[in-house]
Amino acid sequence: MTLNRYRLQHLVKRGHPGARRAKQLLDRPDRLIGLILLGNNFVNILASSLTTIIALRLYGEAGIAVAAGLLTLVILIFSEVAPKTLAALRPEQLAFPASWVFLGLMRVLYPVVWVVNSISNFLLRQLGLDASRSDLTPLSKEELRSTVVDSCVGIPERYKNMLVTILDLEAATVEDVMTPRNEINGIDIETETAQIIKTIKTCRHSQVPVYKGNIDRVIGMLQIQHVLPFINDPSFNVKTVNKHLTKPYSIPESTL
Repeated sequence: MTLNRYRLQHLVKRGHPGARRAKQLLDRPDRLIGLILLGNNFVNILASSLTTIIALRLYGEAGIAVAAGLLTLVILIFSEVAPKTLAALRPEQLAFPASWVFLGLMRVLYPVVWVVNSISNFLLRQLGLDASRSDLTPLSKEELRSTVVDSCVGIPERYKNMLVTILDLEAATVEDVMTPRNEINGIDIETETAQIIKTIKTCRHSQVPVYKGNIDRVIGMLQIQHVLPFINDPSFNVKTVNKHLTKPYSIPESTL
């Protein structure tokens, strides 16, 4: 029950056999809980009955109280607190091997489990609950952010920040990602051809604006890869650049 459901889904997709068995059991948590509690209560009641009989025969009625106290302590430590704490700390190491046992017991005890679950589920349905559904509760954006921040142990801080930033893209506007005007790399169509060629060769972007005299007078966008094959051609000139321009378009700064 303490298995991370999202990690479990990931392991199932990778074909992990233990994860597949565990998911098969968790697909119907009502049956799994019914099986576990059935076995747990049967063993506890059986142990209590045997302990009472043994104590009564060995020490009489006075031994029943002592035996009950010792049995309670033993069950509490070795059957409840210690194993359940271990399971909470190491769920995968225990759940995946234990799934073999649970699936086998489920097949053997299914009629009894079905009867117990049918009665329990009927009572729950009167409260408007469907115990047969085990859908993962969807995470909100803030919950997903907390999951990324708290669970990304060992991931470099810059990668963690990248993951968190992705969650903010929904609220980001065009203005948030715009390049400042004085940092825009473009091609002035009115400069010499040699300067245009130099700008194209040293450009670090795949697409640049082409303007006439001033960056505010953009006449088109140039895909660098479209003109690179002609860059060393003696006939390369302004007309070559103009022929490969695409129409620029504007987007309001507030656009999401």
